Amino acid sequence: MTSAETSVPLLDLRGVSKGFPGVQALDDVHLELHRGEVLALVGENGAGKSTLMKLLAGIYIPDAGSFRLNGREIVIEGPKHAQELGISIIHQEFNLMPDLTVAQNIYIGREQRAAGFFLDERSLNRRARKLFEGLGLALDPTERVEQLTVAKQQMVEIAKALSFDAKVLIMDEPTAALNDAEVDVLFELIGRFKRPDTGVIYISHRMEELTRISDRITVLRDGRNAGTRITAETDQREVISLMVGREISGEQRPVPRAIDGEPVLAVSGLSTRSLLRDVSFEVHAGEILGFAGLMGAGRTEVARAIVGADPRESGEIRMHGRPVSIGNPAEASRHGIGYLSEDRKHLGVLLERSVRENIVLSALRDYTSTLGFVNDTRIEATGRDYIEKLRIKTPSSAQLVRNLSGGNQQKVVIAKWLAKDCDVLIFDEPTRGIDVGAKEEIYALLKGLAEQGKAIVMISSELPEVLRLSDRIAVMAEGRLTAILDNADATQENLMDYATRFSSEGTIA
Repeated sequence: MTSAETSVPLLDLRGVSKGFPGVQALDDVHLELHRGEVLALVGENGAGKSTLMKLLAGIYIPDAGSFRLNGREIVIEGPKHAQELGISIIHQEFNLMPDLTVAQNIYIGREQRAAGFFLDERSLNRRARKLFEGLGLALDPTERVEQLTVAKQQMVEIAKALSFDAKVLIMDEPTAALNDAEVDVLFELIGRFKRPDTGVIYISHRMEELTRISDRITVLRDGRNAGTRITAETDQREVISLMVGREISGEQRPVPRAIDGEPVLAVSGLSTRSLLRDVSFEVHAGEILGFAGLMGAGRTEVARAIVGADPRESGEIRMHGRPVSIGNPAEASRHGIGYLSEDRKHLGVLLERSVRENIVLSALRDYTSTLGFVNDTRIEATGRDYIEKLRIKTPSSAQLVRNLSGGNQQKVVIAKWLAKDCDVLIFDEPTRGIDVGAKEEIYALLKGLAEQGKAIVMISSELPEVLRLSDRIAVMAEGRLTAILDNADATQENLMDYATRFSSEGTIA
């Protein structure tokens, strides 16, 4: 390759624009991917990252702009054409068929056939093994995908993308479901893929990953370029400032204050058949009680048992000092307890309904007459009110929720329970899958709700988030509470210590 050729970007996008009804997703965007580099692409939810990647993958057609690959202008005619050009994308949500083997998933549609008719499984498995050896992946071509861990499924997706002899590899939140050891394996794989004729576009909300894996960082904000920085010459604060257009506050903690008076919610002796054992705690008006612990510790199970989504074996729940009987989430709602599930797309919102319909969903009876007629005027007014209060980015209250970004979908879930006016709000992973700027807005909302006198229970896997927001922190391990600490006494180290105190090591501190 000549010096002139190496000076030409591997991929060069100029003046790219794309609009949808009511939304200009991309506006005159420029992006360069150099040879042999990892380019991080970051931005708030709704900034245009996914739209740009779908243009590169041939899923969308641009309204304007030019695409050049190795200096040659290209027109991407569809997903298959993008793969033929050497552009492969690994989506955040897996696109695998669980009933097929690893090899069958990788080469689906490209299988070799014996005697022109029968599937040549031996040849298929040989090709897959050769691919895995080249990538350094410990995968069995004959294993069914449904039997794989999430991390191994991610590796199958990567192998599938690279099986097309990719030159440009696009990775959308590739570490979302991986632990630290699995992230290290992924980064080694990316390092082996980087060559003078290849490049990686790496999309992530995890700021700490960017310094480890990327060479440069391009930031999108509101569908436009906000800037590109050399990773070694910038820092997290500057990148976040480019993303959100303002400085983000640091890691401040709540101001210590006295928690007194009767608790709004009191849980005692809560147990379930499968996991929870004698869980007891209280939450007061104006307090945020954080729940920390490792995956599988029982934090979500506590929330589900409280609201009646899972059956309780024993235990008592009191609201304002009075015992309450809760058999399902609807009864919990009538008693003033709202649960915001960690799985917002399946359990938090109705994706195919409008923003305003979702906002009034928990309080729909209040908008229905005794004769069964729905007051659409009041629903519209309530929808507009919460869109304004929570700064939900949407063209109108009639917009379908599935068209909103993850952060704005989460705001709709919050609005739904604010419209119900619950006294206790249980937030399960409230900022999962949303960007830094949207996180700040969710944090401000949680603090504001506490200041209004709501009792907040917040479950989070991110210890800095728990420490930043919680007045007190409950730590769980193996279905038991191992500690309840004042924020001033809590550190990431001692929270992890209590989170790994298993049944042989004693009970609550």
